[in-house]
Amino acid sequence: QVQLVESGGGLVQAGGSLRLSCTASGRTFSGYSVGWFRQAPGKERQFVAGIRWMFGNTDYADSVKGRFTISRDIAMNTVYLRLNSLKPEDTAVYYCAATTRGTLVTGWSEYHYWGQGTQVTVSS
Repeated sequence: QVQLVESGGGLVQAGGSLRLSCTASGRTFSGYSVGWFRQAPGKERQFVAGIRWMFGNTDYADSVKGRFTISRDIAMNTVYLRLNSLKPEDTAVYYCAATTRGTLVTGWSEYHYWGQGTQVTVSS
């Protein structure tokens, strides 16, 4: 089993920033695409950002474009999500996920491995 370990969530005020980390164990992200999703209570999982590990192609949800940045550290086998200019509506549990498809997809059902989630709470 590929295990994804997330960290970096917390409580911040609107306008603040966080950096979320996702590190894989068991094997590397090589050949995978990695996505960040978020889910607030009573809402569906929402695609936030994705990255194709091999080439670094990225994609973002419209709601976070210009504010969030997904990146990877190949040596550390880690994917990051930098959350800038946070808004209260960004409050959610953020999940790291990986798909063996190796393509950038936004549907959560396409992702096979999931982290435990990390809570991001943005206060007004």
